[in-house]
Amino acid sequence: MITILETSALNTVQDLGRPGYRNLGVGTSGVMDAIALQVGNILLDNQMDDACIELQTYPVVLRFDTAATFAVTGIDATIDLDGRTILPWMAETAAAGQILRIGSPTKGARGCLCIAGGIEVPVVLGSRSTQLRGGFGGLDGRPLEAGDTLKTTGRTLDVAGYGALPPTTVLDTVADGDDGRTIALRAMPATDYGLFTPESQQRFWDTPWRITPQSNRVGYRLSGAPLELHHRVELRSYGVIAGIVQVPPAGEPIVQLADANTVGGYPRIATVIEADLWRLAQARIGTRIHFRECSFTEGVAAMRPVNAYLDDLRMMVAHYRTSARCRAGMKSGDKA
Repeated sequence: MITILETSALNTVQDLGRPGYRNLGVGTSGVMDAIALQVGNILLDNQMDDACIELQTYPVVLRFDTAATFAVTGIDATIDLDGRTILPWMAETAAAGQILRIGSPTKGARGCLCIAGGIEVPVVLGSRSTQLRGGFGGLDGRPLEAGDTLKTTGRTLDVAGYGALPPTTVLDTVADGDDGRTIALRAMPATDYGLFTPESQQRFWDTPWRITPQSNRVGYRLSGAPLELHHRVELRSYGVIAGIVQVPPAGEPIVQLADANTVGGYPRIATVIEADLWRLAQARIGTRIHFRECSFTEGVAAMRPVNAYLDDLRMMVAHYRTSARCRAGMKSGDKA
C-alpha cells in the first residue's frame, strides 16, 4: 500500500492502454511513454502491462505503507527517499514508512513510478488505465489527490540497486538532429497529404513547429505558419490513433496522442511513426518539433532498435539477478 501525501494536477494510474474498444468510442489511454513503463516493469520483474503512476506535474510525495521495490523511469529528476538520493532508471527498495519525493524533471516531461507487482486498481475493459474523459479506470476514473491510497502487492525483490541506460542515450541516433530545443520526429505522409498545396507540404517538413500550452494527453497543438489546402473539403469521419497529425481550418497541426479521440474529420497530413511517439511524450511545452519524412518500410524497421533495447535490458536484468543470487549464496556458504 502507498499513500499520496502531495501531488500536482493530472497524475494518474496508467498501464499500456485499452486496445480493442475504439469502434465503441472508447479511447486507448495508457501511458504517453510506453518505453518508460516497459523499462520500469522489466527492472522490477513485472508483467509488461502492469500499471504505474504516470507523473505529469510535480512535485510528488508519497509514503510506502508496506515495503516495496520501485523504479522511477522516463525522467531525470531529484528523487529522495527519506533523505537518501535515488537515481532514476534504477530498481530500489523502500521500507515500510519511508517517504519518496520526486521533484521537477531536469530532463524529460513524464515519469513512470513503477512498483514491483504493479498498482492494484480494478481492471475495466481489459485495462487499469485511467480514462479521464469517460471517468473510469485507474482510481475512480480521476487524477490522484493527496490522501489517496493505492494498493500494491507488497512484493519486494531480493535483489535491487541495478538500473537501465535511458533510451535517450541508446536510441538518439535513430532520429538524429535533436539539440534539446528541437526534437526530430519521423513521420509518413498520410491519406490526405495530396489535399495540401505543394508549398504547404514543403512547409510542413521545413517548419520547426512549437508545442503550445493548449497541449495535453489528447494531443499536442503546434504553432507555426498555417498550412493550406488546394480547396476547402468536407471529409467523412475516420478512425484516429496516436501519431496522426490533423490540420484544422486554422492551418496549425494537432498531433493526436494517448487520449486521442476515436474518430475525427480534419485532413490528415502525416502520421508520426510508433517508434518515435515516446520522444514526443517527453517533449515539454515550448519545445519545437521538426518532422522528417520517412516511408512505411522505414517506419516499421524503426521499431527494431526499440525492441532490441528492451530485449537487451531483459537479458541484462536476468543475468544480474542470477549473478547476485549466486554471490549471495556463496557468501552464505562461506559463513556456514
